[in-house]
Amino acid sequence: MKRFLLDTSAFLFWTSGGKKLSPRARKLIENHDHEILLSAVSSWEIAIKFGLGKLALPEPPRKFVPSRMMTHSIGGLAFEHSDALAIAALPEHHDDPFDRALIAQALERDLPIITSDPRFEDYDVDVEW
Repeated sequence: MKRFLLDTSAFLFWTSGGKKLSPRARKLIENHDHEILLSAVSSWEIAIKFGLGKLALPEPPRKFVPSRMMTHSIGGLAFEHSDALAIAALPEHHDDPFDRALIAQALERDLPIITSDPRFEDYDVDVEW
């Protein structure tokens, strides 16, 4: 079973009907032979943006994220100390701390990441879109 890490936007796109996903990203997520993962970093980003009023959700993040993960069979991925420390070795191509954390985590775990963000390609991470 191949594993894929969703970036935060891809998770939000998927859980809102998938229309903003590329056809390839949609196929990867829909494939039941794949394990689709959401990092705790994305939950953190969603909670922060919701709290700041920058992200509208139909319910608070504490309910929204777990319910969508369960509905869409998305597994959780913990953010470990090794993931956090790996950020120090990343070049400064991207200034978003959440994205840098996801990139470091994908590299540490050798996971392809599903994202529409072209800046991820500046890193040595397998980007799927």
